[in-house]
Amino acid sequence: MAETRLFLVRHGETEWSRSGQHTSRTDLPLTPNGVRQAELLARRLASQRFAAVFSSPLRRALETCRIAGLDREATVTDDLREWDYGQYEGRTTDDIRADEPGWTIWTARIVGGESLADVGRRVDRVIDRALQVDGDVALFGHGHCLRILAARWIELPPAGGARLELSTATVSRLGWERETRVIELWNGGSHLAQP
Repeated sequence: MAETRLFLVRHGETEWSRSGQHTSRTDLPLTPNGVRQAELLARRLASQRFAAVFSSPLRRALETCRIAGLDREATVTDDLREWDYGQYEGRTTDDIRADEPGWTIWTARIVGGESLADVGRRVDRVIDRALQVDGDVALFGHGHCLRILAARWIELPPAGGARLELSTATVSRLGWERETRVIELWNGGSHLAQP
């Protein structure tokens, strides 16, 4: 049996991802540039065969999945939703730091949203589900959630995702070195440089 590899696909650009606003439950569409990025993702993923596809239910992830040509095979799961930022929704880090110097999402107490541990439990369920698949799995989701998922894949605590920058419309691959789970490719965006 082949070892399952996870392909993490972050959604294309939205107005808030471009401006740096924290976007969790706000259901924004892709910008025209985000649509173009998703079209380039479609080319990047065209030769890859997936045994399963999972997507966040949020519009930006589903639209990216659709444009990439994988929506018909996709199973939608709330476990791939973005981290619920609660009171920080829609705010930029600079704006928040004006009130809370030194603030980071990774260390903050999230009022009205999810704790980092909550998100860690959600992505652990995604990993467990993906490991039941015989073959490669595509996961369409969001920046922070996918960063936490990668940290959990390599058996780091959820806060390990703080060390993994993830740009819009990139592809990352989680796989194996013998029996050890590893990051094989991270934040791959060479396809975005295509005309």
